[in-house]
Amino acid sequence: MMSLARQAAFQVLLQVEGGGYASDLLRSSTREFDSRDAGLASEIVFGYLRLRGQLDFLIQHLSGRKPARLDPEVLISMRMGVFQLRCLDRVPAHAAVAESVELVKRAGKRSAAGFVNAVLRKVERGPVAWPDRPTELSQPAWLLERWERHFGPQTATSIARAFLRPPETFVRIPPGAAPDGIEVEATELPGCYRLLSGDPGAFRIQDIGSQTVVGLLDLEPGLTYLDLCAAPGNKTAQALEHGVRAVACDLHHSRLRPLKNLGCGLVVLDGTVPLPFGTRFDRVLLDVPCSGTGTLGRNPEIKWRLRAEDLADLHQRQVKLLRNALDLLAPGGKLVYSTCSLETEENEAVLEEVLRYVPEHRLQRIPGRDAGDGFFAAMIGSV
Repeated sequence: MMSLARQAAFQVLLQVEGGGYASDLLRSSTREFDSRDAGLASEIVFGYLRLRGQLDFLIQHLSGRKPARLDPEVLISMRMGVFQLRCLDRVPAHAAVAESVELVKRAGKRSAAGFVNAVLRKVERGPVAWPDRPTELSQPAWLLERWERHFGPQTATSIARAFLRPPETFVRIPPGAAPDGIEVEATELPGCYRLLSGDPGAFRIQDIGSQTVVGLLDLEPGLTYLDLCAAPGNKTAQALEHGVRAVACDLHHSRLRPLKNLGCGLVVLDGTVPLPFGTRFDRVLLDVPCSGTGTLGRNPEIKWRLRAEDLADLHQRQVKLLRNALDLLAPGGKLVYSTCSLETEENEAVLEEVLRYVPEHRLQRIPGRDAGDGFFAAMIGSV
């Protein structure tokens, strides 16, 4: 009988190839699974996506065929098989091979079953002489080269290696709340805890980098607070811990639904056009839509679909958002511009274009050096 976990992983990965996001797809497709099947499906999906560069090299080396020339269903089943054979000690080799072959058959590619079986039976667990650093680090060459220029080769390598590992999970525990039923470890950031075991339940899962951003705003009770790109609402919820009077905005109504129980104002708007407010705010958070290259350990599919030319489009949108956000900042107020990107075009270059300078009061969290995702943030006083 075909494993539920492998069936789900295969379907999720097909949808990821079509533009979907692994975390969302896994959450919906394994909701009714027991913890063992859900865990295996997640391990296969994310391991496959993190190591895709290595997997494709091995497939080409063992088969003599370029992965791009294989049918998507065949390639996905082979990547899944190679990953399990090399990386999952508890999975018997015969199960990884047999079920990869069965997935190909069920996908209507029976003629490729023998090919898949023959290639997977050649896979070994030993060390591999990778042909280059991008393959060894399973990172697109163009992105690795950018990081080398900006951060230096050693830090770039550290970043890429960090993205090959499953990320740590952090939770936000508001003041006065008790972490009942879960095991946590305090971090240097008040209210931010590393989740060691257990189901966080009502506590929000929020990366430590994300939690660091809100602290730059120096929030106090009674201040008016605008979160211009608020979904999924973690930063707004964190800001409300300080007693601010908050308004949370996003482009789509569906993305604001999770914020309904926060007790703040909700507004659907496009922040790239003039904004519909007749007042200014003491504090403004602008956590802009970005490439997400700081989150490649958590969202590894991004590195295989992002293109260099996408950064210019994102930059232009971010510039518009920042200009409009600054118009809403009250005299003496503070605005924080932030991204979960490592790319200069989305960080320093946006500030340079809008402000003609880069504020001194800023932070950058770098994976491999700092815990959690990569983040950039800058605090801007009223101008």
